[in-house]
Amino acid sequence: MENDGFYSTLLPDPEFAGFSRADRFTALPDDWVVGVTDIVNSTGQIAAGRYKAVNMVGAAVISSMMNGLNGRAFPYVFGGDGASFAVAPSDRETANRILATLRRWVPVEFDMELRAALVPVRDIREAGHDVRVARYAASEGVDYAMFSGGGVSWAEQQMKSGMIEVAPAAVLTSPDLTGLSCRWSNIPAQRDLILSLLVEPTGNEAEFVQVADQIVRLAEQLDRGGHPVPQEGPGLQYPPPGFTLEAHTMQTRWPLALRKVVLAGRTFVSWLIFALGIRMGSFDPAHYRAGISRNADFRKYDDGLKMTLDCDHITRDRLVETLEQARQDGVIRYGLHEQDQAMVTCIVPSAVREDHVHFVDGSAGGYTMAAAQLKS
Repeated sequence: MENDGFYSTLLPDPEFAGFSRADRFTALPDDWVVGVTDIVNSTGQIAAGRYKAVNMVGAAVISSMMNGLNGRAFPYVFGGDGASFAVAPSDRETANRILATLRRWVPVEFDMELRAALVPVRDIREAGHDVRVARYAASEGVDYAMFSGGGVSWAEQQMKSGMIEVAPAAVLTSPDLTGLSCRWSNIPAQRDLILSLLVEPTGNEAEFVQVADQIVRLAEQLDRGGHPVPQEGPGLQYPPPGFTLEAHTMQTRWPLALRKVVLAGRTFVSWLIFALGIRMGSFDPAHYRAGISRNADFRKYDDGLKMTLDCDHITRDRLVETLEQARQDGVIRYGLHEQDQAMVTCIVPSAVREDHVHFVDGSAGGYTMAAAQLKS
């Protein structure tokens, strides 16, 4: 049972610079299990204007796992059109049940197909890859997992090729998505553009570390390191742009029209509290909104470097020049996508605690479109 508590023994590190180095990570125990998910034809969904729905389904994987594990810490990474995570062997059946539920539920509520798979870490290592994990403290209230070693990417490739899968549940039930929301307005670029960037190693890890560190240093020359969420937090409008999507996530058999009526009342009260700055007990709307910025996951390592940056043209050009040289040298492959806004998708266990998490992506495809370019 000592491996079950493995993740809680890792200390969150507040320094993002240098996270590309292997010595910042710890190997997952052999008996742990990696979960991977993604949306089939996510690029087509985004081309049809459904980028918010794509992000909502990706975040639903994490939200349902959080609730299924009763708030216990576990490593996860949001990827835009999916998510990856790892759990102890004692939680494997819970993860299998949740993924099976989601695979049956997502096509009904969102008219998308969700792929999902669970892979033992031991099998990943036998295939010649590794899974290492670290915890990055984005703020005093929230930390996010980082993965390295190539094992998670290998598991995703096996899933997409049809080699492994978690089958959809036989019976349709609603997952527990308590806390999942998409109420904040998109965030316009404060500089020239929102840049979604993916950088993956192609071989030598030491050479990749040098390139990744150079990219991070360039980004950190931007104000607030290119953080796309203003310090005071994002804007809020009524009705919120993700209103219908959130109605789909409500855990009830009510017709969608009735869910919208109930949610309209809830979101109006929420909007009024933030618009008027009404403090309720220990809840301070201004503090909470600023917490969205503090807790946002706009940069991460997930078998490579992923960043969503509020960027100017000069820095963008410097980044591309550095990336292109490293690509020509055979050190990396990369993808990037430009848009004029960022967006956040939120999981809020409690509005009066500091551990609300906020996943940042570009508003016009972001990581998914950058990954499509990387694949080419």
